[in-house]
Formats: sequence, structure tokens, C-alpha cells
Amino acid sequence: MMGPRHPKSPAPGSRSSGATRRSALGLLLGAPVLSACAGVQQSLSQFSNPFSSSAPPAQPAGPPQQATTAGTGGVKVAVILPLSAAGNAGLAAQSMRNAAEMALAEFQNPNIQLLIKDDNGSPQGAQAGAQQAVDEGAEIILGPLFAQSVPAVAQVARTRGISVIAFSTDSSIAGRGVYLLSFLPESDVNRIVEYSASIGKRSFAVLVPDNAYGNVVEAAVKAAVPRRGGRIVAFEKYGADRATPARTVAQQLGSADALFIADDGDAVVSVADAMTAAGANLRNIQLLGTGLWDNPRVYASAALQGGLYAAPDPAGFRAFSGRYRTKYGAEPVRTATLAYDAVALVAALARTQGPTRFSPDVLTNPSGFAGIDGLFRFRADGTNERGLAVMKVTQGGGVAVAGSPKSFGA
Repeated sequence: MMGPRHPKSPAPGSRSSGATRRSALGLLLGAPVLSACAGVQQSLSQFSNPFSSSAPPAQPAGPPQQATTAGTGGVKVAVILPLSAAGNAGLAAQSMRNAAEMALAEFQNPNIQLLIKDDNGSPQGAQAGAQQAVDEGAEIILGPLFAQSVPAVAQVARTRGISVIAFSTDSSIAGRGVYLLSFLPESDVNRIVEYSASIGKRSFAVLVPDNAYGNVVEAAVKAAVPRRGGRIVAFEKYGADRATPARTVAQQLGSADALFIADDGDAVVSVADAMTAAGANLRNIQLLGTGLWDNPRVYASAALQGGLYAAPDPAGFRAFSGRYRTKYGAEPVRTATLAYDAVALVAALARTQGPTRFSPDVLTNPSGFAGIDGLFRFRADGTNERGLAVMKVTQGGGVAVAGSPKSFGA
């Protein structure tokens, strides 16, 4: 999933018996080899609403799970997840653990051992798990999931000079040595603005929620639009009252050729309905969104038909979910691919990169890596860039109108 494709590797979609094992090896500085197993696409918004992993769950967690290991290789890798957290967080963590162990099983002769630690959904638990793992010889830490726990883990990692690959979507906690392998809204914004400019859209109206996610999207879109030669002709934030901002933007749509609404499925439908109620004819403008539009409510909305959003190419997740379902008898959560990609990456780096395998220079290779959800690369500041597809909203679901890139530009 993370490395340069070997010239003799089978093409993506190969059903050969060794395809799934080689899929992990493909990670290292190039494209992975993914087996083409059938699967049911799961909404990107499920378990992956940006900033949903920014704080631990409110419900009391269960008793911490015992630390376990997977694999017998000589390179020790910590995996820190909120396995005993209550509610969806614990369910997501278990699915991510399954995916991590699946990546290990599918990588041919991996020289790594996973040290799996339950952080109980708290910074204190994450720090304790990290300390235990590094005391046991971990050379890199995968996780945690919650943004609040990342600094606690990073503190332990930095005292030992090792890197962290965390799964949080809060880019504010990234930094050199602390890398985020997650779906960041900045990548969604950059891709959809880039594509919109390529089809001639230059004047953007923007509606974003007045929350942490909206703040990140605001900064990203205000940087991306002028960078692509466009201008923002209307910008509003909304809270519980969506009608007033919708009316304000609706009055300015005459000077726009694209309307960008960045929110999850339920909220996007509500905002679109508010725009229609304010007199906007949404069929006369190109609607744009982020990966959170990958939601059944969006596909069912008459007002949003034809809208475009950026998201990973769904083919990779379909293949992954088919293999996961065969192995575990259940559907993976959408973020399970993050754990799979992280383990496959470190397994590939452990095999090929020698003693500097997890150094910042190796992890920030500008060519990037190819995983289940397509290309990604870590920036020096710890954030990531993803190669995303552009999807079109239809009644039958998202349909790709532009594929994900095969390589990163400079």
C-alpha cells in the first residue's frame, strides 16, 4: 500500500491468489496492488466526519483491554486505539484493529510485530500505552485516534526520537515527527476547487458551518480559490439558523458560477433546502462539496443532483471491504483503511529502508505512497495530501467524473 510498484507486480484489479498479500507490499513509494474483491461501498461520512475524532466519547468507557501482540517480526510497531471506549468510538477502534491485523496477514513475510495498546479513549491512557510500547522497543507509533490524545503520545515519542502516525482529522495537532494519516478537509477543498477551475468555474459562493470544521474549510477555500485564479463572491457561515445566511448568499448567486457547501449529509440537505426556499435555483449553478457528501441523504436530495465533491475513489474501499467481510464476517468502518494503510506502510518501510526506515525524510518522501484510498503523502508539517477523485451526485450514489491522480505534482 505504500511503496513504489514493482515492475513485475500485477495490475490493480488482479484476482491472482497472491494479489492480496502483495497489496500491502505495493505501499512503499509508489502504487499498491489491490485485489478487486466485490464489496458494498460504505459512506465516507460514517465514522469519519472531520473533527468527530477530536474528543473522546462522553459515555463512560469499559475496562481497558489487555495489551496484545500480532506478528513475530523483529521491528516492533505500537498501535494505540480506544478499544474499550464506549459507543461508535470503540466499534471503530475494533474495526481498525481488525484492519491492522489484516494488513499484517496480507503482507508477505512481514518483519514487524504489532504491540496493540488500548488507550481507553483518554489522553492518559494513550500516554501510558505509548510509554509501555516504547519501553518494549517500539520504533514507531500508529495512533491514537482522538486529537486530544495525540500530544500526550507525541510527548513520549519525542523523548525517544521516534515518529507518530496518528489517525486524527485535526490538523492543528500535526507537526514534524507527528504525521496524520486521515481524511483532512483541506485535501477535499483543494481537489474540488482545482477541478472546478479546470472546467471553467471562477466565481464561488461559499457556505460553511460555524464550527471547527467550518473554520478549517474557510481557511482552505480562501487560499485555494485565488490560487486557481478564481474569486469568492459570497461567503457566509451558519449555525442553527440556516435561513438567514442562505438568503444572503442566494441574493448574490447571480455573480457566481459555483456554490460550495461544506458539511455532512443531513446539514447539506438542510442548507440546500434553505437556499431553495430563499429563491435560489440550484439547477443553474454548479454545486460543490467535500467528501462528507458521500451520504445517502445527499444522493436522495433532488436539490443536490449533479453536485460534485472530492473523495477517495470508492473502488479501493470496495475491494478492501470485500476482503474484510470474508475474514471477519462484518462490514468495516470507513476509517478502517487508515489502520490498514498504516501497517502496510511500516511493513514496507521496514523491509526496504534500513535503519532510517521511519525517519522524517523517509516518511515525507515527495513521491508519496499509494494505499487503499489512493495516493497520499505526508508533509513536513505533519499534515497530509491525498490524491482524490471527483464524484458526481446521482440518485444511485456517487459516480466518478474525474479519477484520482496517479502521481503527485511538485
